[in-house]
Amino acid sequence: MKPLLLDNHLLAVAKPAGIPVQEDASGDESLQQQWQGWLKRELDKPGKVFLAIVHRLDRPVSGVTLFARTTKAASRLSDAWRRGDVQKTYWAVGELAPTAPSLPGFGVREEWLLKDRDRNQVRVVPPDTPGARFARTRWRILGRDGRRVAFELEPLTGRSHQLRLACAGLGAPLLGDLKYGAPVPLPDRSIALHARALDFPHPTLDERIQVLAPAPSHFPSSFFPI
Repeated sequence: MKPLLLDNHLLAVAKPAGIPVQEDASGDESLQQQWQGWLKRELDKPGKVFLAIVHRLDRPVSGVTLFARTTKAASRLSDAWRRGDVQKTYWAVGELAPTAPSLPGFGVREEWLLKDRDRNQVRVVPPDTPGARFARTRWRILGRDGRRVAFELEPLTGRSHQLRLACAGLGAPLLGDLKYGAPVPLPDRSIALHARALDFPHPTLDERIQVLAPAPSHFPSSFFPI
Protein backbone atom coordinates (compact mmCIF):
# COMPACT_ATOMS: atom_id res chain seq x y z
CA MET A 1 0.00 0.00 0.00
CA LYS A 2 1.26 3.43 -0.92
CA PRO A 3 -0.72 6.68 -0.67
CA LEU A 4 -1.11 9.07 -3.59
CA LEU A 5 -0.69 11.99 -1.17
CA LEU A 6 0.18 12.19 2.50
CA ASP A 7 0.80 15.23 4.68
CA ASN A 8 -0.17 16.38 8.17
CA HIS A 9 -3.75 17.13 7.11
CA LEU A 10 -4.51 14.95 4.09
CA LEU A 11 -4.44 11.38 2.87
CA ALA A 12 -5.35 10.56 -0.72
CA VAL A 13 -5.35 6.95 -1.93
CA ALA A 14 -6.28 4.93 -4.99
CA LYS A 15 -9.39 2.94 -4.12
CA PRO A 16 -9.67 -0.47 -5.81
CA ALA A 17 -13.09 -1.40 -7.15
CA GLY A 18 -15.09 -3.68 -4.86
CA ILE A 19 -14.08 -2.16 -1.52
CA PRO A 20 -16.52 0.06 0.40
CA VAL A 21 -15.16 3.45 1.42
CA GLN A 22 -16.77 3.11 4.86
CA GLU A 23 -18.22 0.24 6.85
CA ASP A 24 -21.47 -1.11 5.48
CA ALA A 25 -23.87 -3.97 6.10
CA SER A 26 -21.57 -6.45 4.33
CA GLY A 27 -19.11 -6.44 7.23
CA ASP A 28 -16.20 -6.26 4.76
CA GLU A 29 -13.16 -4.25 5.80
CA SER A 30 -13.55 -0.71 4.46
CA LEU A 31 -11.01 1.53 2.76
CA GLN A 32 -11.16 3.82 5.78
CA GLN A 33 -10.31 0.94 8.15
CA GLN A 34 -7.46 -0.26 5.90
CA TRP A 35 -5.78 3.14 5.87
CA GLN A 36 -6.37 3.79 9.56
CA GLY A 37 -4.42 0.59 10.16
CA TRP A 38 -1.71 1.63 7.70
CA LEU A 39 -1.26 5.03 9.36
CA LYS A 40 -1.10 3.41 12.80
CA ARG A 41 1.63 1.01 11.66
CA GLU A 42 3.67 3.28 9.39
CA LEU A 43 3.58 6.39 11.59
CA ASP A 44 3.56 4.52 14.90
CA LYS A 45 0.37 6.27 16.00
CA PRO A 46 -0.95 5.49 19.49
CA GLY A 47 -4.66 4.95 20.09
CA LYS A 48 -7.37 5.30 17.45
CA VAL A 49 -6.31 7.08 14.27
CA PHE A 50 -8.51 9.99 13.16
CA LEU A 51 -9.38 9.69 9.48
CA ALA A 52 -12.48 11.49 8.20
CA ILE A 53 -14.16 10.63 4.91
CA VAL A 54 -14.33 13.71 2.70
CA HIS A 55 -16.18 12.16 -0.23
CA ARG A 56 -17.31 8.70 -1.27
CA LEU A 57 -17.10 6.48 -4.33
CA ASP A 58 -19.61 3.73 -4.99
CA ARG A 59 -18.31 0.29 -4.07
CA PRO A 60 -17.83 -0.91 -7.69
CA VAL A 61 -15.97 2.30 -8.67
CA SER A 62 -12.19 2.78 -8.46
CA GLY A 63 -9.98 5.84 -8.17
CA VAL A 64 -8.91 8.84 -6.08
CA THR A 65 -10.40 8.93 -2.59
CA LEU A 66 -9.58 11.73 -0.17
CA PHE A 67 -9.50 11.57 3.64
CA ALA A 68 -8.88 14.32 6.19
CA ARG A 69 -6.38 13.59 8.97
CA THR A 70 -7.48 16.51 11.19
CA THR A 71 -10.80 18.04 12.17
CA LYS A 72 -9.65 21.38 10.71
CA ALA A 73 -8.99 19.76 7.33
CA ALA A 74 -12.30 17.88 7.44
CA SER A 75 -14.26 21.07 8.09
CA ARG A 76 -12.47 23.15 5.45
CA LEU A 77 -12.66 20.46 2.79
CA SER A 78 -16.37 19.98 3.46
CA ASP A 79 -16.79 23.73 2.95
CA ALA A 80 -14.89 23.52 -0.35
CA TRP A 81 -17.21 20.76 -1.54
CA ARG A 82 -20.27 22.80 -0.59
CA ARG A 83 -18.91 25.86 -2.43
CA GLY A 84 -18.30 23.78 -5.55
CA ASP A 85 -14.58 24.57 -5.33
CA VAL A 86 -13.55 21.00 -6.19
CA GLN A 87 -13.02 19.68 -9.71
CA LYS A 88 -13.54 15.96 -10.24
CA THR A 89 -12.53 14.09 -13.38
CA TYR A 90 -13.56 10.52 -14.16
CA TRP A 91 -12.64 8.05 -16.85
CA ALA A 92 -15.19 5.51 -18.03
CA VAL A 93 -15.84 2.88 -20.69
CA GLY A 94 -19.31 2.31 -22.09
CA GLU A 95 -20.76 -0.01 -24.68
CA LEU A 96 -22.87 1.59 -27.38
CA ALA A 97 -26.28 0.01 -27.70
CA PRO A 98 -27.10 -1.14 -31.27
CA THR A 99 -29.86 1.47 -31.44
CA ALA A 100 -27.78 4.28 -29.90
CA PRO A 101 -27.50 7.48 -31.95
CA SER A 102 -24.14 8.58 -33.28
CA LEU A 103 -22.42 10.50 -30.50
CA PRO A 104 -20.60 13.81 -31.05
CA GLY A 105 -17.16 14.25 -29.55
CA PHE A 106 -18.29 16.15 -26.48
CA GLY A 107 -21.26 17.74 -24.77
CA VAL A 108 -23.06 18.59 -21.55
CA ARG A 109 -25.88 16.40 -20.27
CA GLU A 110 -28.61 17.85 -18.07
CA GLU A 111 -31.37 15.86 -16.38
CA TRP A 112 -33.46 15.60 -13.24
CA LEU A 113 -32.82 12.60 -11.00
CA LEU A 114 -34.83 10.94 -8.26
CA LYS A 115 -33.28 8.41 -5.89
CA ASP A 116 -35.10 5.35 -4.57
CA ARG A 117 -33.21 4.87 -1.31
CA ASP A 118 -34.75 1.47 -0.57
CA ARG A 119 -33.41 0.06 -3.86
CA ASN A 120 -30.31 2.32 -4.01
CA GLN A 121 -31.23 3.20 -7.57
CA VAL A 122 -31.74 6.50 -9.36
CA ARG A 123 -33.95 7.32 -12.33
CA VAL A 124 -34.44 10.22 -14.69
CA VAL A 125 -37.74 12.02 -14.06
CA PRO A 126 -39.60 15.16 -15.24
CA PRO A 127 -38.34 18.42 -13.68
CA ASP A 128 -41.48 18.96 -11.61
CA THR A 129 -41.23 15.58 -9.84
CA PRO A 130 -41.24 16.04 -6.04
CA GLY A 131 -37.79 15.33 -4.62
CA ALA A 132 -36.04 15.44 -8.01
CA ARG A 133 -32.58 17.01 -8.15
CA PHE A 134 -30.91 18.64 -11.14
CA ALA A 135 -27.76 16.97 -12.53
CA ARG A 136 -25.29 18.39 -15.00
CA THR A 137 -22.38 16.44 -16.50
CA ARG A 138 -19.71 17.57 -18.97
CA TRP A 139 -18.42 14.73 -21.13
CA ARG A 140 -16.08 14.10 -24.03
CA ILE A 141 -15.07 11.02 -25.97
CA LEU A 142 -11.43 9.97 -25.64
CA GLY A 143 -11.63 7.13 -28.16
CA ARG A 144 -13.67 4.31 -29.66
CA ASP A 145 -12.92 0.64 -30.11
CA GLY A 146 -15.63 -1.23 -31.98
CA ARG A 147 -18.73 -0.57 -29.91
CA ARG A 148 -16.78 0.49 -26.81
CA VAL A 149 -16.51 4.18 -26.08
CA ALA A 150 -14.01 5.78 -23.68
CA PHE A 151 -15.28 8.86 -21.85
CA GLU A 152 -13.81 11.63 -19.76
CA LEU A 153 -16.53 12.88 -17.42
CA GLU A 154 -16.76 15.94 -15.21
CA PRO A 155 -19.71 16.10 -12.80
CA LEU A 156 -20.77 19.73 -12.48
CA THR A 157 -23.22 18.75 -9.76
CA GLY A 158 -22.85 16.04 -7.12
CA ARG A 159 -25.82 13.73 -7.51
CA SER A 160 -25.91 10.05 -6.65
CA HIS A 161 -25.16 7.79 -9.65
CA GLN A 162 -25.09 10.90 -11.87
CA LEU A 163 -22.27 9.74 -14.15
CA ARG A 164 -23.66 6.24 -14.51
CA LEU A 165 -27.01 7.61 -15.63
CA ALA A 166 -25.40 10.17 -17.94
CA CYS A 167 -23.58 7.44 -19.87
CA ALA A 168 -26.67 5.25 -19.97
CA GLY A 169 -28.66 8.22 -21.27
CA LEU A 170 -26.10 8.72 -24.05
CA GLY A 171 -26.79 5.15 -25.18
CA ALA A 172 -23.51 3.80 -23.79
CA PRO A 173 -24.10 2.21 -20.36
CA LEU A 174 -20.90 1.57 -18.46
CA LEU A 175 -19.37 -1.88 -18.78
CA GLY A 176 -20.54 -4.04 -15.89
CA ASP A 177 -23.21 -1.59 -14.73
CA LEU A 178 -26.16 -3.98 -14.64
CA LYS A 179 -28.22 -1.48 -12.66
CA TYR A 180 -28.23 0.98 -15.56
CA GLY A 181 -28.30 -1.06 -18.71
CA ALA A 182 -25.12 -3.13 -19.12
CA PRO A 183 -26.02 -6.59 -20.45
CA VAL A 184 -23.34 -8.58 -18.60
CA PRO A 185 -21.25 -8.13 -15.44
CA LEU A 186 -17.49 -7.69 -15.40
CA PRO A 187 -15.54 -10.61 -13.87
CA ASP A 188 -14.71 -8.67 -10.69
CA ARG A 189 -18.23 -7.19 -10.40
CA SER A 190 -16.84 -3.67 -10.86
CA ILE A 191 -18.16 -1.08 -13.27
CA ALA A 192 -15.92 0.69 -15.78
CA LEU A 193 -15.87 4.01 -13.92
CA HIS A 194 -12.66 5.42 -12.44
CA ALA A 195 -12.11 8.62 -10.43
CA ARG A 196 -9.07 9.86 -12.31
CA ALA A 197 -8.41 13.22 -10.65
CA LEU A 198 -9.33 15.53 -7.78
CA ASP A 199 -8.40 19.22 -7.81
CA PHE A 200 -9.12 21.10 -4.57
CA PRO A 201 -7.80 23.87 -2.28
CA HIS A 202 -5.43 22.66 0.40
CA PRO A 203 -7.13 23.12 3.79
CA THR A 204 -4.21 24.96 5.43
CA LEU A 205 -1.95 26.17 2.61
CA ASP A 206 -2.66 28.85 0.03
CA GLU A 207 -2.44 26.49 -2.92
CA ARG A 208 -4.46 24.04 -4.93
CA ILE A 209 -3.72 20.33 -5.00
CA GLN A 210 -4.29 17.91 -7.84
CA VAL A 211 -4.20 14.18 -7.16
CA LEU A 212 -4.20 11.60 -9.98
CA ALA A 213 -4.94 7.88 -9.82
CA PRO A 214 -3.65 5.58 -12.58
CA ALA A 215 -6.33 3.81 -14.61
CA PRO A 216 -7.09 0.19 -13.68
CA SER A 217 -5.22 -2.41 -15.70
CA HIS A 218 -8.37 -3.56 -17.51
CA PHE A 219 -9.03 -0.09 -18.97
CA PRO A 220 -7.85 0.04 -22.63
CA SER A 221 -4.34 1.51 -22.56
CA SER A 222 -4.83 3.07 -26.00
CA PHE A 223 -7.50 5.34 -24.47
CA PHE A 224 -6.09 5.79 -20.96
CA PRO A 225 -2.28 5.86 -21.27
CA ILE A 226 -1.49 6.99 -17.71
